[in-house]
Amino acid sequence: MRAVVLKEFGRMALEEVATPEPGDGEARLRVRMTGVCGSDLHGFTGANGRRVPGQVMGHELVGVVEALGAGADLPLGALVTLNPVVGCGGCAPCRAGTEPYCPDKRVIGVDPTRTAGFAEYVVAPAANVVALPAGMPVAHGALVEPLAVGYHAARRGGVTAEDRVLVLGGGPIGQAVALAARRLSAARVVVSEPHAGRRDLCRALGVEVLDPVAGPVGPRVAARLDGPASVAIDAVGTSGTVADAFASTALGARIVLVGMAAPRLELDAFGVSTGERSLTGAFSYTSAEFVETARWAGTEPDAVAALVEREIPADRAPAQFAELAEGLAVAGKVLVRFS
Repeated sequence: MRAVVLKEFGRMALEEVATPEPGDGEARLRVRMTGVCGSDLHGFTGANGRRVPGQVMGHELVGVVEALGAGADLPLGALVTLNPVVGCGGCAPCRAGTEPYCPDKRVIGVDPTRTAGFAEYVVAPAANVVALPAGMPVAHGALVEPLAVGYHAARRGGVTAEDRVLVLGGGPIGQAVALAARRLSAARVVVSEPHAGRRDLCRALGVEVLDPVAGPVGPRVAARLDGPASVAIDAVGTSGTVADAFASTALGARIVLVGMAAPRLELDAFGVSTGERSLTGAFSYTSAEFVETARWAGTEPDAVAALVEREIPADRAPAQFAELAEGLAVAGKVLVRFS
């Protein structure tokens, strides 16, 4: 089968590799499309230390069930997506449905021992395969994973209909967070994003936007939201965006860090203690949140369609990764098409 292989940091190649066979309890999916995540791009450059040369990355995928191992029970030919977080299945977090807290979890697309989504076929536990709603456009299935990340972040922030929400960063995860805040009936939502195309996309999703380069963020957030934000969700993850979160939120506010641009941050400790703000991390999602998001995405075709910037054939993927790493600015999601 064809797969896009990370040959070395900064270089990928489309190559022929062995087609994986499903083991007991597993399914083989024929991949239709896989989205390029920011973490894949950081893996391509070597910046995050979470990918290795020789690996086939990709965790935002949509495909068709093609073959089953013993004990797996899924309809052949069904259009599905994949929850890439694979828990051990036996620990307390896994039994509670909180697989991200499993100390032995593996993430398909991060785990270098598995061929993942940037390939014609992928093998995964059948329990992680999630059927998509009837009639959902194929491309939309590749957006379920990042949408679930945004939903989990908003839930970690406890977003309700009473909240004024600031989202820092209007890239794909920020877009997912903004949609999740709307999904949770937030009273007002504003996105802070310097890229004009991304601001336009977020505006099209029905939320307000501002350019953080144009001036101090805090006062302008208060003007847009008729007061400081009660929840700020940072989908970038730099010292600057965290500082903007503190400057834009009310005393007692909840701040969620889901962006991972920097491994270390400077933090306004007094803004946490004397301001009694809570700072919460968010990474992936529970299995229930992933399934709920797949269902929800089927009810919002226009919003999900707006998130797709372009589809490219697999043979264009190596060049596209290089272009993105060199600073090519895209507003929405790039999808790599395999079939």
